[in-house]
Amino acid sequence: LPENYDHLHWTKLVHAEDLQRVEESQAEVLNNPLEFYWEQEYRFRKLNGNYAIVYDRGYIIRDKAGNAVRMIGATQDITKMKENEIHLGKLNKNLQLQSEKLAESNSQLEQFAYVASHDLQEPLRMVTSFLKLLEKKYGETLDASGKKYIHFAVDGANRMRQIILDLLNYSRVGRTNGEKQMLNLNKLVNEINILFRKEIEEKKANILIEELPLIYGYETPMRQVFQNLISNGLKYSRKNIPTRIEIKAVDLNEHWQFSVADNGIGISKEYFDKVFILFQRLHSKEEFSGTGIGLAVTKKIIENMGGKIWITSEEEKGTTFHFSIQKQ
Repeated sequence: LPENYDHLHWTKLVHAEDLQRVEESQAEVLNNPLEFYWEQEYRFRKLNGNYAIVYDRGYIIRDKAGNAVRMIGATQDITKMKENEIHLGKLNKNLQLQSEKLAESNSQLEQFAYVASHDLQEPLRMVTSFLKLLEKKYGETLDASGKKYIHFAVDGANRMRQIILDLLNYSRVGRTNGEKQMLNLNKLVNEINILFRKEIEEKKANILIEELPLIYGYETPMRQVFQNLISNGLKYSRKNIPTRIEIKAVDLNEHWQFSVADNGIGISKEYFDKVFILFQRLHSKEEFSGTGIGLAVTKKIIENMGGKIWITSEEEKGTTFHFSIQKQ
């Protein structure tokens, strides 16, 4: 190294906790004739007395005998970068802790929903059973009002039971059973249409299915998505007009974009987002059946698959549900 190289002065500026490590790494490289590059990170005292974290590297020039005679390099202040790394590390750690707490909270919520639904269903079944027995045993002595009250009570218990079942279904979204597999969506949708055969005949519905892709995923969630959207198209049809539902798919490189379009009653633009919220019904139960949970379940499933769902609609002309699913 150059005769004017003040090694002693340099060592006084290196932080005491880093000095031994830096000198040992430097000596190891300098004394090895096959090494020509040295680098190290350490704390170095500045003129103001504060320490900067520096990245020091150098190219070693050797004589014919392999002895190190000179080092050419540069020292870079990386204090800000290191501070950002430390800050980012803390943020990631906090995020991980929050994620773990959220996972624990979700698990507890799922357990609560299961227990609550199971415990609530039994008394509802009991209420329904005893009301029916009451009607059967004392039906002849009851007047029209009494029979009507029993009917209202039984109907209310049945609807409450359906709400509990739907809530349980909503809480289970994201908990996949079985393994991923290659799904033939054409076959899956045709099976759903068989399930809705009675409604399709009553509505004189025509369900048009363009060629749908094969996708790799879980069968049950995908079945729920198409079943909910087809059911929605059949339910909210216009009177005296044959129902028409069109199902399409478009390949958009990284994801598939699907659409389920109907010619039903349509939705006002102000309700486009509200229909995906739990229990948000736009019509009374007398007009259209249901609990207002189906679309919320659909949205949750699609978002769990890395996709999104949105609506285009015009009142008295029909509604189209668009949703995307990532290919990977």
